[in-house]
Amino acid sequence: MALKLNDSEVDGVSVVSLEGRIVLGDESNSLREKLKNMLVAGKKKIVLNMAQIKYIDSAGLGALVAAHVSAKSHDASVRLCNLGDKFHEVLQLTRLMTVFDVYDSEATAVTSFQKLAAASH
Repeated sequence: MALKLNDSEVDGVSVVSLEGRIVLGDESNSLREKLKNMLVAGKKKIVLNMAQIKYIDSAGLGALVAAHVSAKSHDASVRLCNLGDKFHEVLQLTRLMTVFDVYDSEATAVTSFQKLAAASH
């Protein structure tokens, strides 16, 4: 099953809703490509909505970490929201919860950027 990526814009934040599995091969590559293209296009605020992710493997986690590192080098930020219980557990076990900004809902992830902007003024 291919990974579906649907992107939209909410209050100046790029939201990518992912559906399917993030696994070794085309799926993790398509996620990497998508995020690379967004960064090249100058997107600085990116939220990945994981509500419809059924499964993620180590290559998928690697793609997320690569996205995070790549975003940092572009002075951008990638945040995650709507992690399922299993996914949440995997991020805790791998200690990646300390790497990513994780939010319960898409709305809180989007507004987190506004709070940050307000704090930096």
